[in-house]
Amino acid sequence: MARKLRIQYPGAVYHIINHGDLQEAIFEDDSDRERFLETLGEVCLKTGWQVHAYCLMGNHFHLVVETPQANLVTGMQWFMSTYTARFNRRHKRSGQLFTGRYKSLVIDGSGTGYLGTVCEYVHLNPARAKLLTSKKRLSDYPWSSFGEYLKAPSRRWAWLRVDRVLGEMGIKKDSTTGRRRFEEGMEERRAEERSDQWKTVRRGWCLGEKQFREKLLKHLHKMGSAHRSIEKVRHSGEQKARGIIAEELAKMGSRKADLGRWRKGDERKVRIALQLRRETTVSKRWVANQLKMGSVSNVAFCLRADAIK
Repeated sequence: MARKLRIQYPGAVYHIINHGDLQEAIFEDDSDRERFLETLGEVCLKTGWQVHAYCLMGNHFHLVVETPQANLVTGMQWFMSTYTARFNRRHKRSGQLFTGRYKSLVIDGSGTGYLGTVCEYVHLNPARAKLLTSKKRLSDYPWSSFGEYLKAPSRRWAWLRVDRVLGEMGIKKDSTTGRRRFEEGMEERRAEERSDQWKTVRRGWCLGEKQFREKLLKHLHKMGSAHRSIEKVRHSGEQKARGIIAEELAKMGSRKADLGRWRKGDERKVRIALQLRRETTVSKRWVANQLKMGSVSNVAFCLRADAIK
């Protein structure tokens, strides 16, 4: 049976959930959680994603992500594989960390309240899982974006966007007063929470009005096939990477033909390779081919050697 297509379009908003393989833990300690958030920040830089909410649990995570470009699939591939590699390296493990297929609920983010509803669900998760006693506030859970919402903008993660959720709660300004209103409102919702109110968030493939669902179905039909959709997104990422190569070569007063004349480990190539790995999701193989750096292992060696300097 073929896998369901991932719906991707510029400006799409998703509630993403992924669990550990066989429901095992994906975080052993706080260092793993910190590494996960750092990796999330890296993928946001590479893809332009904006995060509206997150919550890290023991064997799974929740993300509410907006993709200004249609690049959910390539971004998640890099994110999941990179965190897995870092987790395995730290704990001297190997193999799969996550289940093979993450869930992505497409959300109507047009200001109709659905984005706020999903972020509320995510922020209430620690209380729902009884990780907080009745005397503890939601802000006492350190591994969700709720506490970040209560900070001044200069102290938050750069990739976390709070204005749209605050706006859906009628809070017009990201100020001390506005943030206090947000906290009080969420504590009230926590007290009123019912187990049956989240059925639409937990089930289905999209969340929105009938017109939104019909629009997505039309878009799904236009996508045609998984291959064409993925190829289009991959091409978009490679286009960005080619632009970076052209820009950096122009700064040096060089041309693409010069790459073939420079040695494989030339520091100019390594500098461009570092930028490509930092700002895009292209693979080491792609970098090796485009920069004429030889094998994938040589690219990896050059990048490691540069990091040690």
